[in-house]
Amino acid sequence: MRAETTAREDRAAFGRGVRDRAVLATFASPQRTLRAPIGCTGVGLHSGARVSLRLLPGAAGRGIVFRRTDLPGGPVEIAAAHDRVVDTRLNTTLGLPGRPEAVVGTVEHLMAALSGMGIDNAVVELDGPEVPVLDGSAAPFVFLLECAGVVPLEAPRLMIEVLRPVRVEDGEGFVALLPAKAPGLVIEAEIDFPAAAVRRQARAIRLTPQAFKADLAAARTFGFVEEVEALRAAGLARGGSLTNAVVVSGARVLNEGGLRFADEFVRHKILDMVGDLALAGLPLSAHVIARRPGHRLNNAVLRALFADPASCRIVPAGAGAGAQVRAGVGGLSAAAAAPA
Repeated sequence: MRAETTAREDRAAFGRGVRDRAVLATFASPQRTLRAPIGCTGVGLHSGARVSLRLLPGAAGRGIVFRRTDLPGGPVEIAAAHDRVVDTRLNTTLGLPGRPEAVVGTVEHLMAALSGMGIDNAVVELDGPEVPVLDGSAAPFVFLLECAGVVPLEAPRLMIEVLRPVRVEDGEGFVALLPAKAPGLVIEAEIDFPAAAVRRQARAIRLTPQAFKADLAAARTFGFVEEVEALRAAGLARGGSLTNAVVVSGARVLNEGGLRFADEFVRHKILDMVGDLALAGLPLSAHVIARRPGHRLNNAVLRALFADPASCRIVPAGAGAGAQVRAGVGGLSAAAAAPA
């Protein structure tokens, strides 16, 4: 609890307490939010529910907050935080302890767009249990963000700097966070599936808004035709179709237009990682290496990172190693991401 309180104090002090423009100018970049509200309507990939979504500007230091407007008793807010993850079966679902109805599923594509495009603070309103899948990628969300516009806030941007290696494994899969050679996030990922249309693919990217938009945003989620019946029996993929996912059958891609990239599968896995790692609550400065990553491993590596207070620290974004706020704060949990 003390680590959570300390992180919250650090974020509050830098997120809302800095108002002197001369002080603000010493930091590399300000926090950012949306200029205006914007929304869309679509179907949930797993629930099949039709959901309306609105993206609203957020106050400095608040982070990303999901708000369910359809639940009894009034709106319920769920922080976009690693310790609010309640399900990682083929998606990342956030929820509140003791409130099984208070969940938001498939947050990873929207979180990837917000993180990839450098949005620090926003409120996401939904009238259903899942973020709309739209076309299965993050590109429609990038379009919405660009239409809404982005504005700087008079508060410096913070990031979580990884100080020493953290690794989690599951069989042949693993995700490792290493200290970055330069401030920012680099992800190297490799996947390997039996289907001949996928097989082994690998890619690396240094995350910037330009690289995210050009190289990752349009990569769609994918699945295998032989798994569809079992998934639907388990309550998953009820909204899935050829319009919102790449469907593979052996060596064939069943979508009429084929693939958007020759290595679209690994690009989408990296997109998922960007969204899942954004649940750290602040941008990560790290070199990520992953083999066969998935939502469970992505969340597990954040939990492992924040379980060791000496593994990371919060610093002003771009200010360099000498400008730490406080070493070993233990990361941003849901408590730290909540408004003070």
